Amino acid sequence: MSSRKVTIEAQDGGTFSGYLSAPPSGSGPGILVLQEIFGVSAHIRSVADRWAEEGYVALAPDLFWRLKPGVDLGFSPDDVKTARELGRRFDIDQGLRDIGDAIVALKAQPEFKGKVGAVGYCLGGRLAFLAAARLGVDAAVSYYGTRMDGHLGEVKSVRCPIMFHFGGKDAAVPPETRDKIRAAFSAHDNAEFFVYADAGHAFNNDRRSEAYDPFAAQLARSRSIGLFRRTLGPRYDLSALWDNHADQEFKYRDADATMATMTPDAYVNHIPTLTGGYGAMELHRFYKYHFIPRLPADTKLVPISRTVGSDRVVDELLFCFTHDCEIDFLAPGVAPTGKYVEVSTVAVVEFRGDKLYNEHIYWDQASMLAQLGVLDPEGLPIAGIESARKAKGEPIPSNAMMPTWKNSEGKS
Repeated sequence: MSSRKVTIEAQDGGTFSGYLSAPPSGSGPGILVLQEIFGVSAHIRSVADRWAEEGYVALAPDLFWRLKPGVDLGFSPDDVKTARELGRRFDIDQGLRDIGDAIVALKAQPEFKGKVGAVGYCLGGRLAFLAAARLGVDAAVSYYGTRMDGHLGEVKSVRCPIMFHFGGKDAAVPPETRDKIRAAFSAHDNAEFFVYADAGHAFNNDRRSEAYDPFAAQLARSRSIGLFRRTLGPRYDLSALWDNHADQEFKYRDADATMATMTPDAYVNHIPTLTGGYGAMELHRFYKYHFIPRLPADTKLVPISRTVGSDRVVDELLFCFTHDCEIDFLAPGVAPTGKYVEVSTVAVVEFRGDKLYNEHIYWDQASMLAQLGVLDPEGLPIAGIESARKAKGEPIPSNAMMPTWKNSEGKS
């Protein structure tokens, strides 16, 4: 991924700047990243970089240039006051014409290939909607766009797929306003609306601790990626990418090749044992010395189910092995027992573009320790290998551990 400042020519004379971030692949479809009232801030630049990681040529144009070029505000009380004043003075119609000029500039970039989408936040959320209505973008995503209800007469001009994200606790876009917008789009077959019940305004802004909602931001981003993948591309076979990553670990046992499937800032969390690593150096050390060489010779992964989303894969599987060596990541400090084990496991894997960004791996630690014979399940609600076989769908009886089960027949 690379970034630079570009110059955009305005049709009525003059020039303004834009922050452009290009994908690691070197080319891709374009996305206009439309700013909040804080300008092309550090946050907006980081958002553009994230979209570039997903395979897009992301351009954040300086839309306040006619008021004050190069606005880059933080979130102090004085910055908020300045930003609100700039927002009040901003000419929406002229801003849309400038966005049109930014589209021309984006299409002229050597990295650009394909279609153009728009994503905007707050003020930019309104602009993304209007870009869909006036500028013929191929897809648009609006995050908590303010004052959109004043432009609902333009809904009929929106021809492309469009998505809206709102915080359920956003006083700037209250429920009655959301309802008006949704109603105005009722005849649009490709309009999607999502409300994040516990989130407020600016829930995607990770630079504002009082506003940021990690869950809402992640879910909204996954949904937005899905829209852009469907309409703009690029399309990645995440299932095949995940299989290739696993092959490098389990089949070829190559730490370097494993790392080549991941982003430079990737991380792995093995939740039960707190093993894994953050970043290229720690992860490479983990894979080379503590994961790959500690895999038992007969290790086998038995798939049960797989869910593939726009930016992640969720696998349900069994991790099967004979405990013939100490397994640092799974049972650290437990000497080899020679016992055969099947462990129910879930892997939640997030991608950025065509590279793996993180793994959250969960497994039934109690069942595994019981199968190894180092945890006595007597009197405890712990199953052994039966839990793995039940996960496969075998007819293992339910509720046998519940002392009250036999006595509850016929009772409501």
